[in-house]
Amino acid sequence: MSEPVDTDLEFMRVAIAEAREAAERGEVPVGAVVVIDGSVIARGGNRTITHCDPTAHAEIVALRQAAQRAGNFRLTGATMYATIEPCVMCAGALIQARISRLVFGADDPKGGAVRTSFSLLDHSGLNHRVQVTAGVLAEESAELLKGFFAARR
Repeated sequence: MSEPVDTDLEFMRVAIAEAREAAERGEVPVGAVVVIDGSVIARGGNRTITHCDPTAHAEIVALRQAAQRAGNFRLTGATMYATIEPCVMCAGALIQARISRLVFGADDPKGGAVRTSFSLLDHSGLNHRVQVTAGVLAEESAELLKGFFAARR
């Protein structure tokens, strides 16, 4: 795990904006952006309900858009910013996309696959390593989720 850099806050705020938009659509408020060379090339918020697609997590939506824009499914040199710790599916997609760095906000104690429930990105059998920075704007990211679920109870 590495320390955040100055631009991490800026790009995490973009991911949080995506999470807020997801909440407005009635989706669980998770957002993600993909950054290459200091520019956001893709953004996504959860769309599992909207698209009736269990794979339409914010990270997957952003990765699909990034690959299309880059013209390559391998996003070497890219950084993914996500408001919550990725699940197993999304962590696997980060590996397949060859994402260089992951920056995420809140831990996901029920299904996080980076450091809480699993440590998928650290598995010794993998042929790609993702540098991880955790906890960037974690409180703000967690509050979005808490508020969303509290309103539904």
